[in-house]
Amino acid sequence: MSELKSEPKQASFLYSLKAVVWSFTGLRRKSDFDTDSLKINPVHIVIAGLLVVACLIGVLISIVKFVVLK
Repeated sequence: MSELKSEPKQASFLYSLKAVVWSFTGLRRKSDFDTDSLKINPVHIVIAGLLVVACLIGVLISIVKFVVLK
């Protein structure tokens, strides 16, 4: 009987997005970082990071425009 090495299941894009958002806020646990290195696809991280940065910039621009109008 040969033992099969069980590879960790690949994480979904939404899991990667959640990991990026929590990392941006600085509220990520070290244990999550350790498991993420095995599960998360690096391409998902890059795409999720770009999306989060674009949303952050959009929110900041909206806040500035709202404040300047008043």
